[in-house]
Amino acid sequence: MTQAEKNRTTGQAGTGADFDRRITREEINELPLKQWQGPIHLLTRQEQIPEAIDRLQREKILGFDTETRPAFQKGRSYPPALLQLASQQEVFLFRLASIGLPGALRDILADPAIIKAGVSLSYDLRELNRIAPFTGRGFIDLAREAKRLHIKNHGLRGLCAVLLGFRISKSQQTSNWSRQHLSQAQQRYAATDAWVGRELYFAIKKLGEHHEKGTKTLSKAR
Repeated sequence: MTQAEKNRTTGQAGTGADFDRRITREEINELPLKQWQGPIHLLTRQEQIPEAIDRLQREKILGFDTETRPAFQKGRSYPPALLQLASQQEVFLFRLASIGLPGALRDILADPAIIKAGVSLSYDLRELNRIAPFTGRGFIDLAREAKRLHIKNHGLRGLCAVLLGFRISKSQQTSNWSRQHLSQAQQRYAATDAWVGRELYFAIKKLGEHHEKGTKTLSKAR
């Protein structure tokens, strides 16, 4: 039984000692497929922003991600097209080409009291700063935390398999995120990535607390 299967059976993340190898793509593909099933709010107009910001400001933990149109030609790149923030109840998708990066949204990204959890945050924050400058605070890079806990998988899909016991689809990853109308499949995909970031934050936090408790116990035994 793989570690991902053990975690799915127990419904819990393992201890640091359980992650002694990298879970394979084949093992990931054997896991059940899950996606975000709750409300998704696609924001494309400035007048939609205040209500979304008001609801997001009440949160302490948010899942975070961005989506960018893929560039298939050397030397070509595109700015982030979508910014996703997930709470426990809902996911907000901000169409950056339509609304830019409003000051109220930048305030959330700069608020150290609101945790934003995701993977590969340095790249995302650098690219968002090209749209409008801000200083990101309260960000937790899940890949960095995974390395600290000796987990071999660092990508969102691998961490999801190892810590949550299911897999997420990457079928829309290379779709055109700059298109005028995002499909339902694209919206669900984008929402799922942000939702999983939030779920992984809690799983890694629990694992870290377990690891710290175990370390203290060993120190006392010595």
